[in-house]
Amino acid sequence: MSRIGKVPVTVPSGVTVKLTDDLLSVEGAKGRLDQALPVGIGLMIEGDQIKVVPENDDRKTRGFYGLTRTLIANMVQGVTEGFQKSLEITGVGYRAEVEGAQLTLTLGYSQPIQYAIPEGISVAVDKQTQVTVSGVDKQLVGQVAANIRAYRVVEPYKGKGIRYSGEKVRRKAGKAGKSGA
Repeated sequence: MSRIGKVPVTVPSGVTVKLTDDLLSVEGAKGRLDQALPVGIGLMIEGDQIKVVPENDDRKTRGFYGLTRTLIANMVQGVTEGFQKSLEITGVGYRAEVEGAQLTLTLGYSQPIQYAIPEGISVAVDKQTQVTVSGVDKQLVGQVAANIRAYRVVEPYKGKGIRYSGEKVRRKAGKAGKSGA
């Protein structure tokens, strides 16, 4: 059995958890999230703890056991604290700005890129080169950050592009060129 799946999820005060049929709803100060439970997985809600219980011991159920527990823990963390990803833009003339529900990226292409910010996600821009994506759904925050990064992935020669904060990019040496004699 999964070691992760055996650990109960602690629900902090101020968070309400509802289980109807195979749909788990978690609501807290930052928002509300819903998650459908996979077939063969059950939940036991006892006081301030949620325990994931596999209904049988087949291979597919064991695969969803730890995943379901992690998804529930992420939901609880999301509605209490939220999640965020930071991106850095590097390059001469590369910048970003937010106008309403649109993120405008100038990344060296002939036209600026207009990215529609999904509902439930907030994007903040600091100093035109720092972009912070935040929200309650961990999967959606990561996907939006990856979509923004995909517009101009960091190239290894000059290091220009969009990277996650703290991401290391291995730099390559350019052409050595002819040595003039």
